Amino acid sequence: MFKRLRADIEAAKRNDPAARNKFEIWLTYSGVHALSWHRFANRLYRMHLKLLARMVSQFAKFLTGIEIHPAAKIEGGVFIDHGTGVVIGETAEVKSGVVIYQGVTLGGTGKEKGKRHPTIERDVVISSGAKVLGGFTVGEGAKIGAGAVVLKEVPPHATVVGVPARVVRIRGEKPDLLQEKVDPNAEEIRALKCRVHKLEAALEKLTGEKYECSKEEEELFPVAAQSKTETGENEEKNSEEANRQ
Repeated sequence: MFKRLRADIEAAKRNDPAARNKFEIWLTYSGVHALSWHRFANRLYRMHLKLLARMVSQFAKFLTGIEIHPAAKIEGGVFIDHGTGVVIGETAEVKSGVVIYQGVTLGGTGKEKGKRHPTIERDVVISSGAKVLGGFTVGEGAKIGAGAVVLKEVPPHATVVGVPARVVRIRGEKPDLLQEKVDPNAEEIRALKCRVHKLEAALEKLTGEKYECSKEEEELFPVAAQSKTETGENEEKNSEEANRQ
């Protein structure tokens, strides 16, 4: 227990430029205090004194503003900076060297059973307000941007941002990923436009009236470029009509 406390203080000294000395860290850093209380609560939990363990964790939450379930597995050398609003769930695992900023949630989606909270590998940085939800693994050395909502596994040494979070860097380089090329909003709009065109064609058959977009509407909602197959079919139809005429 004291070995892990020393590792936590070392992590705070290493990661916080404002830290002046270890004695000050031990006295004043709420993240170090929360981890110390958690280790005590975790020992009680493993001794099957679960109610007492929960009472200790809630008391620690009252003192520090950091809520850690007694069953969570946290190695020594973790640094929780400031820490207000941090929540770590029951089946979460946090490895050595991880840095967690205020407002972070290591939680579940509510749809899983068993291992429903994330495993955070070594040297991961989780920025302010990030939410990591699910029983997957965040790879070693990964960085999670502020306010990101992570819902799937993160590769080692990747940087993820956004809601939902997506990979923007791996080892400092921009990856050539499919997610960069596909815009889900554009795909949805294309699908809706295709549906509208089909409905217009069906309505034209029923009423005999043809609806055409005005010039202003064409500029506002340009029709997507046709595929080569569709273009070929249209050319064949036009040539057939010309021959008939």
